[in-house]
Amino acid sequence: MTPLLVTPAEAAEALGVGRTKVYELMASGALRSVRIGRSRRVPFEALTAFVSAMEEAA
Repeated sequence: MTPLLVTPAEAAEALGVGRTKVYELMASGALRSVRIGRSRRVPFEALTAFVSAMEEAA
């Protein structure tokens, strides 16, 4: 089963980038995220949408 939300570290691993880059993408709005308490989580569908948008831009 695919998780609904992943941590920034898990998102970084899935995208093949560093954790800092994921935080930069979230801060710029390029990668959607949600806040749960003091934690940030990335919806799994946001990862696929981000990759699709990058493919279209290329």
